[in-house]
Amino acid sequence: MSHSPKPFKTAPKKYQPRGAPVIYEDKDLLVVNKACGLLSVSYDEKHRDTAYHRLFDFVRKGNPKSKARIFMVHRIDRDTSGVLLFAKTPQARRYLLDEWKNFSKQYCALVYGQLRKPEGELVSYLLEDEKHVMQTVAADAGGQYAKTAYKTVQTSKKFSLMEIGLFTGRKNQIRAQFAEIGHPVVGDRKYGHVEVVTGKRLFLHAEKLTITHPFSKEKITFTAPVPPAFEAMLTGKREPKAKNIK
Repeated sequence: MSHSPKPFKTAPKKYQPRGAPVIYEDKDLLVVNKACGLLSVSYDEKHRDTAYHRLFDFVRKGNPKSKARIFMVHRIDRDTSGVLLFAKTPQARRYLLDEWKNFSKQYCALVYGQLRKPEGELVSYLLEDEKHVMQTVAADAGGQYAKTAYKTVQTSKKFSLMEIGLFTGRKNQIRAQFAEIGHPVVGDRKYGHVEVVTGKRLFLHAEKLTITHPFSKEKITFTAPVPPAFEAMLTGKREPKAKNIK
């Protein structure tokens, strides 16, 4: 059985989940624009305030007896903002996971300096060390193959605004690879050099996600606008105040 992905009527702003406003919703999918600083999902019992938990409450609409549920399909780092997709049925989740490698994921990043080649690809093998940092290793050292496409969109004296496409989805892939070539993401306290960390956020944003709908098989692109802070940092203007996600 198939159907067209007809979105639900958007909930009034006051009912939108804090830090994760809804971009799109139908009977199978829920897509939000996750704020920087909000965990996608908890990694232990101490961290219960996550995008997943806020959206679980959102779909139940305050009814603890509701059978409405959401299911994780992927996650983005706590300090990365942008498009985050959930399934609303086990069947939709299974399809999305099976097809995930075939979907298009586009990010926007502000990095230090100007790359020698304004457009190209980064290919490496990434292995997580004992400090949970992804390191580049030799091809035969047990690392995971990682491939990233990039294109310079705009530059200033200090920074470059990059459009990034992921061929693979390794942990911290973009952050690790750009740091490896000497152009860490602005605000990255994990992979950037301490003396060059600037700004109150990580300047990495999941801008677009293109998928095939689980049932209609139509291609749909979800977009989360690049936060104004990116342009402000690039041009040297005053950075806007971050919205409260709590």
